Amino acid sequence: MKIREIASGLQFPEGPIAMDDGSVLLVEIARGTLTRVTPDGKVSVVADLGGGPNGAAIGPDGAVYICNNGGFNYTTESDGCFRPIGQANDYSGGRIERVNLNTGKFDRLYDTVEGLGLRGPNDIVFDTHGGFYFSDLGKARHSDMDRGGIYYGTSHGASASVIARPVMTPNGIALSPDGQTLYYAETEGARVWAFDVTGAGQVRKEGWPSPQGARMIAASPGGLYQRFDSMAVDALGNVCVATLMHGGITIISPDGKLQSHVSLPDRFTTNLCFGGPDNRTVFVTLSGSGKLIAIDEWPVPGLTLNYPA
Repeated sequence: MKIREIASGLQFPEGPIAMDDGSVLLVEIARGTLTRVTPDGKVSVVADLGGGPNGAAIGPDGAVYICNNGGFNYTTESDGCFRPIGQANDYSGGRIERVNLNTGKFDRLYDTVEGLGLRGPNDIVFDTHGGFYFSDLGKARHSDMDRGGIYYGTSHGASASVIARPVMTPNGIALSPDGQTLYYAETEGARVWAFDVTGAGQVRKEGWPSPQGARMIAASPGGLYQRFDSMAVDALGNVCVATLMHGGITIISPDGKLQSHVSLPDRFTTNLCFGGPDNRTVFVTLSGSGKLIAIDEWPVPGLTLNYPA
């Protein structure tokens, strides 16, 4: 595998989307923008969203759908690592937004689901029906926190429903190649959970002692201090999870029995997507250092998304 740096100076980048013109769309959470990075490293703002744009995905209409967490406060550690430290002083509320790539204009689709306000929407994945699953991490403050949930929304903004709520720190979310399994990553416990999908926005739930009806695929394979962030799935169905603190990508087989780790030079390796020739390039956001990198010649091609860019 060959690692190359594409851009630096980004303000906590996340949510990468590999575009067919070779550019990468991503969000800069601390800047509040949807941003485009061209192959030569040029950075331009597509939309100034405010709050804390987080996960992003292309929908069936070609627009970009954004999970906006409402904003974080930040700190810089002694080693230069820039990281979030809880709910922003000017927190503007969680919401799902849709951005027109041609104009940069955006509208709000959802800020409540079944009567409760969204707190910190985090990541998003579209199914073949044109709807999307998304996670809400919740929101943490100095002495308390709001728990989050897993939800399903329609792309035209007509309705959103609860898949599971409350859920502890759900972060990355993805579908298996056949669309029959919904995965999500739990940040604090460094666990990967799965639901069996039974229909559009419908899942089968397990009973107690499952805390939210999901089955656990993997639990903290890296040990102490590891945290899980966003994820992508490869063509063989392996779950590739951006891993905090240990810094890198953890690859977990669909049954959880096989696990490996690719180390990267940032404790806040937050997200990844597949693109490039034959989907064999992995674009990775190194948020603590503000970089977008590419890893060429990844061993397994990435899964083609339902609505590729």
